[in-house]
Amino acid sequence: MSRIGDIGAVVVDRGYQLREQARHLLRGGDLHDRYSTGDGAPVLLLPGVYETWQFLRPVADHLHALGHPIHILAQLGYNRLTVVDSAALAQHYIDQNDLHSVVLMAHSKGGLIGKHMMVTDDTGGRVARLIAVNSPFGGSSLARYAPVRTLRAFLPTDATVMTLAANLAANARITSIYSRVDPIIPNGSRLEGAVNIELPMVGHFRPLGSPLLFDAVDGAVGHQR
Repeated sequence: MSRIGDIGAVVVDRGYQLREQARHLLRGGDLHDRYSTGDGAPVLLLPGVYETWQFLRPVADHLHALGHPIHILAQLGYNRLTVVDSAALAQHYIDQNDLHSVVLMAHSKGGLIGKHMMVTDDTGGRVARLIAVNSPFGGSSLARYAPVRTLRAFLPTDATVMTLAANLAANARITSIYSRVDPIIPNGSRLEGAVNIELPMVGHFRPLGSPLLFDAVDGAVGHQR
């Protein structure tokens, strides 16, 4: 795709984000009863910053149709807590509900939360795998221009980002799926030692509703077509 085409795709990506945010305000928030059934591995949703779990609803619907019970951490709200606090909250949910062989399905900041759980919080070995979409595992250079601390926490020099990046042992249980061009994470989401899957797309948000993502997720959780 040409650079002009990429710029156009970035505009479409931002339109997707705004449209989904507006749609989520009109949707019901609690689908626990609908999502609670299934014989597959339990899936916990970890959205990105300033996102509710509903940003992950398309892939959640897809995984539930394949037989996975979906777990929603409503307490995250719009995910403005620190990565450390969010990971502790998510781990408490897993422990309290006695979940095992958990698949963490994450977008953006959610990938950092998931990796923090795997590295630090999951002392009982309950998490099996992290599937992360467009996650800033090495931070984002754009964070230096962010007007609020919540976003500046994604600087490549942030202590939490650096600590997680230095831990390579957990990467073997991570599938990092990312766009060819991500305007929010220009550093990219490739992760050493992980399963890395590049989607032929431009955007940070649009992949969440793409069949290309669903195919990649199918492989990550063992549903090959």
